[in-house]
Amino acid sequence: MSAGTTSPPDDDASKKNVPSKLQESLFELLANVPTTSEPAADNPKARAQAIRSRASFIAAAISGGLALPLGPLGLLTILPDLAAVWRIQARMVADIAGAYGKQAQLTREAMIWCLFRYAVGQLLRDIVVRVGERVLVRRASLRAMQSIIQKIGIRVTQKLVGRTISRWLPLIGAAGMAGYAYYDTSSVGNAAIELFGSKLEVDNNSPAQDPVTSSQSAEGGPS
Repeated sequence: MSAGTTSPPDDDASKKNVPSKLQESLFELLANVPTTSEPAADNPKARAQAIRSRASFIAAAISGGLALPLGPLGLLTILPDLAAVWRIQARMVADIAGAYGKQAQLTREAMIWCLFRYAVGQLLRDIVVRVGERVLVRRASLRAMQSIIQKIGIRVTQKLVGRTISRWLPLIGAAGMAGYAYYDTSSVGNAAIELFGSKLEVDNNSPAQDPVTSSQSAEGGPS
């Protein structure tokens, strides 16, 4: 390596704590699903799309701003960046539910499905299911929810390498993170519009399976 070249520090030790910190952030978020004062709209889809656009711009601005510090200082902003974007997205989902007049269906299961449908959809296949024209949101036990959050934490950690690299780049990294936050938040908004725009019901009688148990059953393992 040439003299004067700066390289990222060896932070393997700190990375070991990243999944647990992400899980803590998710548990906190889902333990306090946002309420909304958003009234039911005459044209809920148009209002939901406006909510989605506004939240996407806010998430992009925050994520891009947090990506500006470089080097070790920038690395410290990665988890706050994720947590801030998740809070914006959760508020957006709540407001979209309000626009459709479906605050009562805004459960923690509906929230986690909207937030991570496009990232880890396979893990959530038993949370939201279509039955004819209806869409059912199944309740998840504490064990099942813990398992889902644990797996989400691991998946998100595996994708953090791009964010880590961006902290060692100038404005290019900030622009990239802003663009990704906009795209990700728009995707979450699309999931919320799809969910709350359907004939949605909360199913309290058929709990969602633990994803570990479910995958074992699919593979012929113990059910």
